[in-house]
Amino acid sequence: MTEQRKRERPDDYFKDWKQREALAEGMIPLVGKLYRENNVKTYIYGQSLVNISPLDIMQAHRVVRQVEQNELSEFETFPVIQALAALDLSTAHIDAGRIAVQYEEQGRPRDVAVEDFVREQVAGLIGGDPTRRGRPVDVVLYGFGRIGRLMARLLIEKTGGGEGLRLRAVVVRKGGDDDLVKRASLLQRDSIHGPFDGTIRVDEERSSFVANGNEVKVIYASSPEEIDYTQYGIDNAIVIDNTGRWRDREGLEQHLRAKGVSKVLLTAPGRGDLKNIVYGINHDEIAEDDAIISAASCTTNAIAPPLKVIDDHFGLVSGHIETVHAYTNDQNLIDNYHKASRRGRSAPLNMVITETGAASAVGKVLPQVQGKLTGNAIRVPTPNVSLAILTLNLARETTVTELNEFMRQTSLHSPLRKQIDYSNSPEVVSTDFVGSRHACIYDAEATIVNGGTAVIYCWYDNEFGYSCQVHRILERMAGVDYKIYPAET
Repeated sequence: MTEQRKRERPDDYFKDWKQREALAEGMIPLVGKLYRENNVKTYIYGQSLVNISPLDIMQAHRVVRQVEQNELSEFETFPVIQALAALDLSTAHIDAGRIAVQYEEQGRPRDVAVEDFVREQVAGLIGGDPTRRGRPVDVVLYGFGRIGRLMARLLIEKTGGGEGLRLRAVVVRKGGDDDLVKRASLLQRDSIHGPFDGTIRVDEERSSFVANGNEVKVIYASSPEEIDYTQYGIDNAIVIDNTGRWRDREGLEQHLRAKGVSKVLLTAPGRGDLKNIVYGINHDEIAEDDAIISAASCTTNAIAPPLKVIDDHFGLVSGHIETVHAYTNDQNLIDNYHKASRRGRSAPLNMVITETGAASAVGKVLPQVQGKLTGNAIRVPTPNVSLAILTLNLARETTVTELNEFMRQTSLHSPLRKQIDYSNSPEVVSTDFVGSRHACIYDAEATIVNGGTAVIYCWYDNEFGYSCQVHRILERMAGVDYKIYPAET
């Protein structure tokens, strides 16, 4: 926002707060109408405004003011959202915050009314088909563990008007007579990510649970091939395999032999000739006829975006990736046998040095860094949020100021702004990033630069942030391609 438009300090902070709070409250029905009736999702600099509270809306504005270094407030965004809600729009993702900033910089100086400026910005959406498709794409979760339940939350949250992706079923092995109730309870309550945002009811007669109106069948099976999804009204479905049991084409092709399945998405690094995809980096490699895709690992998703932009801008000669990773279900609560070295020792009590394939795996999605990186990992006694420490030898010298400013601009204005977030707080710790929807969060306060050597620290929610990346790949595989306004640069 231009210097002359920066908001003056209010004479009465409380009065100013109440005014902005009222505007945030007024946004909620407008945002809801756009989402339900037009399948238009509105944002403030990448922060979704759908189904959040007035305080969350105000917090989104505050984050922009801190990172973008402007004075964007509810006074600027409310008229933009009001103007959007008055238009007959087709399906899209619209960043009202960015349009508001552009209006202050371009429209207001020309005495253009905000309604006319907004209409200009979204002209390509006006009067179009709001649904763009007849039948939603069916999605099945094979496995219902940590990633499976978070994917369920995301799919239910993003159902919108129901024209895009629809979670239709989860497949598990039956654990007992009360299996259905316990599965629903684990979706409802999560020790790390908190309660499910909505309502869940169990329908034992239909062997399903209903979450925010979405009926999800629970199918009990011991192998993929024995399931006939069509008898549940499911057809041409994409199966998300989050069990990790099969990681090569031969194993995952079992899903394709089940009736009603068209494609498979693996939430783990794929082996052999499987395409490993990190959304934002190489998702353009997904072809329409690709039947099986891997979403790589959470760590590969976290390090590939910053490595790409740094290599593009500064040049990457070599580097080492040290991952400080939260413990996982693969480890033991107390000391017990484990086939891998050290992982048998108690996860909540120890830091455990272990191997990671992320440094070599990133070469599959970023061929230009193949052979330039080494890597290792330390599992630590925290249940979620991990940290990648990238020690990089660059092709030219830089400074902390230059590198941080480059990453700040990248997080705000590049096509990778959904993958790379930016933190400039000196007080953040791992729990501050639980629930982050980005692949990684660049910690500017931790950056170290010595000539051509840079050490950067990237946090990532290895559960939810990764699940958001998986969901982006899922949309691509399903042909759900939202127009983005303003256009990415």
